[in-house]
Amino acid sequence: MTANADNIDLNRWGQTMQQQLTQQLQLPANMHLELTGAAIEQRDSKQQLLVHSLLAGTGVLLLVFLALGSIRHVVITLLNLPFALVGGVAAAYITQMPISIGSMVGFVTLFGITVRNSIMLISHYRHLTTAENMPWALTTMIQGARERLPSILMTALVTALAMLPIAVDSDNPGREIMGPMAVIIIGGLFSSTVLNLLLLPGILYRVKPHALRQ
Repeated sequence: MTANADNIDLNRWGQTMQQQLTQQLQLPANMHLELTGAAIEQRDSKQQLLVHSLLAGTGVLLLVFLALGSIRHVVITLLNLPFALVGGVAAAYITQMPISIGSMVGFVTLFGITVRNSIMLISHYRHLTTAENMPWALTTMIQGARERLPSILMTALVTALAMLPIAVDSDNPGREIMGPMAVIIIGGLFSSTVLNLLLLPGILYRVKPHALRQ
C-alpha cells in the first residue's frame, strides 16, 4: 500500500499514520507492520544529523577555547547563539515552514557564522583593553563595535545575498533541503548581526574587565 502527503510535516504524518494503522490493523503473529518512504528516511536523517551536530558543536567549542584561551571567553561567545535563534525561529514562523532536515542544517550553519562574528568582536575588545591599554568604559565598547561593524556586516550581507535566491520560492520541488536552510540562515543572520552589535557590547560592559583577559 502506498500513500502521498502534500503540504504537511512528513515526520508528524508518519507518526500519526503508524499509530492509526497499529490500532486498526489486527496482524497475525507471524507478520509485522513496517513503514518506509520519505517520512521514515527523514526521521532517520534527523537523528543522524542531531548526533553529528552535537559532535560538530563540541569540536567548535574546543576550537573556540583554543583560540581565546579561556572557558569564560567561550561562555561569552555563546551568548550570540540565542541572538541567531530568535531570527531563525521567526523566519520559520513567518514562512510557516515546518522543521525539516534543511532547517536543521540551516541552524547548524547559522550558529557557526554567528560564533565567528562573536569571536571577532570579543577578540577586538581584548585587543583594545590589553594591547592599546584603553579603559574599560562605555566609549571603548562603542569604539570596538564601530570598528568591527564593517567586517561583521559584510560577512552577514554577503551570506544573506547568496542565500536569497535559494530562499525565494523555497517550497518548490528540488529545494526541499536548500530552501528551508536558506530561510533560517537569512533570518538568523539579521537578528544576530543587529543584536550582536547592540546588546553584546552592553553585556560585556557589565562584566568585570578581567573577563576578556588571558
